[in-house]
Amino acid sequence: MRYWFALATLMLSFAGIDHTIHAQTTSDMTLFTMDHRRAALLHSPVDISFLLDAPAGKHGFIQVKNGHLATSDGQRIRLWGVNITDWSKGSRQIPSKQDAPFWAATLARFGVNCVRFQFLDLETPRGLIDSRRQDTRTLDAEQLDREDFFIGQLEKRGIYIDFNLLVGRPFKAADGVQDAHLLRQGAKGTSLFVLRMIELQKEYARQLLAHRNPYTKLKYTDDPAVAIVEINNENALNIGYHAPSPFYLQELTGMYNQWLSKHQTSEQIAELRSISGVDANALVPLIAWREQAATAPPERFYAEAEFYNDMQRDYFTGMENYLKRELGEKSLVIATSDHNHATSGYPILLATSSLDVIDGHTYWEHPAMYVRKSPMVNDPFNSTVVELSRSAIAGKPYIVSEVNNPFPNDYAGEGIPILAAYGALQDWDGIFWYTFEPKIDPAWKPYVGDPFDISLDPVKMPELAAGALMFLRSDIENARKVVQRSYTEKQVFDSMLLPSTERPYFTPGFPLYLPLEDEVRISSLNGAPTQPFPKISAPDPIVSDTQQLTWYSSPEQSGLVTIDTPRTQALIGFVQANGKAVSNLSASVNNIFCTILLSSMDEKPIAEASKLLLVAGGRVENTGQQWNTAGTNVTNWGVSPTLIEQVKGTLTLHHLQGARMVHLQTIDGAGQPLGISIEAIKMPGNKWKVVLGKSATTWYQISVER
Repeated sequence: MRYWFALATLMLSFAGIDHTIHAQTTSDMTLFTMDHRRAALLHSPVDISFLLDAPAGKHGFIQVKNGHLATSDGQRIRLWGVNITDWSKGSRQIPSKQDAPFWAATLARFGVNCVRFQFLDLETPRGLIDSRRQDTRTLDAEQLDREDFFIGQLEKRGIYIDFNLLVGRPFKAADGVQDAHLLRQGAKGTSLFVLRMIELQKEYARQLLAHRNPYTKLKYTDDPAVAIVEINNENALNIGYHAPSPFYLQELTGMYNQWLSKHQTSEQIAELRSISGVDANALVPLIAWREQAATAPPERFYAEAEFYNDMQRDYFTGMENYLKRELGEKSLVIATSDHNHATSGYPILLATSSLDVIDGHTYWEHPAMYVRKSPMVNDPFNSTVVELSRSAIAGKPYIVSEVNNPFPNDYAGEGIPILAAYGALQDWDGIFWYTFEPKIDPAWKPYVGDPFDISLDPVKMPELAAGALMFLRSDIENARKVVQRSYTEKQVFDSMLLPSTERPYFTPGFPLYLPLEDEVRISSLNGAPTQPFPKISAPDPIVSDTQQLTWYSSPEQSGLVTIDTPRTQALIGFVQANGKAVSNLSASVNNIFCTILLSSMDEKPIAEASKLLLVAGGRVENTGQQWNTAGTNVTNWGVSPTLIEQVKGTLTLHHLQGARMVHLQTIDGAGQPLGISIEAIKMPGNKWKVVLGKSATTWYQISVER
């Protein structure tokens, strides 16, 4: 994410081809903003911090039990989280001591029980590294003190911590790093094999994790509220690695030839020299570009594939051993994520699957890669659900530590509820949204300042609360059937050569609808091969084996996802065109596309609950935001304040047991009641009808009197 925003900004003037089915307009938009500052002063009737078990870590360190995250007393725990970053103007990932309690309380109020600190290895004022020095080897004491205080405030409210150790560190020449000026942030790829960089990573880990937080009185190595430590972010070595300078190419080539001397016979090495076209005494060269791997002779391709696998595995297990054995880190450790869905992720998984937890990243229409702005409900087989499902391994906890449906996109509101529902179906252990950016100015004007920041998005923030209810409470049942697939090590390496038509699974004929029906897992990456899957047409609709989730994908490109469980029900997508209903909810709306989420605010099912949370969201825009004529991107990002397309129409609640009266209370951007509650109209057949859209909002509280 580190450089994507700049690239996305350049793309705002790009006039792409129209891939959309439904026209996007800027009419009928109404002012509605999130106001976290005012919310901090008042009690909110839609506060769902009751989901959090405060303080974080009170049951001991999170561990792995039966392939899932659990507390020390054996209770299953799921993580519903956000990344904390500061990409948009006026944001700070390390807030002041004055603001830290307020931001911690804000996250808790929306049901966040874990935060991922991803860019602490940036220089001040953004990160912890002292920018006044010529090297990057010293943490700034004042900045570290603010971070300690913020973490103490988070933990007090039941919010766990995920530390990422290597993400954006700007290695410098004074660190003793060769050609530092040519390295990208975090020295992607290179930082996995250069001994000096590995020494520096260990030094940083010791400075951070072995440091005692004065506000919790614990070292982070001994703090049970630290759920996870990640070795690095989206950082791997693959065939075709592009060295940033001749020095690093020479370094890696030398290591490759040392590896060959231990793992290949002299005859095999001689053959590799001959194939590569070098002299008998020369070093065997590496394949220069990823594209050349497809045409490389098998002997050369497989030797190099094994080398990179061993290099990555040794780096990650070596770092894990350092953290656990030398530093005494008691938290679970992640290597890195399976993150690039344009290519196979299985080589990364092969090298990292011995560690505690598996991690995946993806985005729906990442702004650095796409100009189309289309609804995910129309493309289930390429959805974030299907892409992320490729990485889950049997017997291992699986989390998604980065995901979003980035702004601007008229359909972005579909992302949170769909992934929360299907993540629960898949029995995942955590979902972290990218990203939440604390603002430093109390007078900060609310607008969406970059493609990823959800902190002031007036649809995604209420959906974050609704998603927490369904994911943390396990409102959606786990799939009853688990479909496993297995690969040989050769298949893992071969997957790097397969065309994109085989993605995201790289298993011939794998039915891409299966993750929307059943749980899917990898049973082995060095075992017997799975037999090819028979060619079967995808059902329409695609119904989960629990019968609680249904994905309608019609020829008219008017997709819809429905959630139908006792405590959470939803209509997501082209509600008007489909005319579908769920057990306790139906809607007749004017909007072409919207999300309607209904959840019980207590442990009772919707039919018996006294309080319900209703989120109803359409499009979100900044004031003055302008789309190109194709409707594929914006030519003007816009300014504050945010605008919403109100969901207008009627909502009907069915089968509310013993209901005597039903009230709909509009909620404002501070989570407070707005105006007088609306009394629902009682209809024949135990139905209650309310009108939506009379006041500008994206969320409501429904009260049922019995």
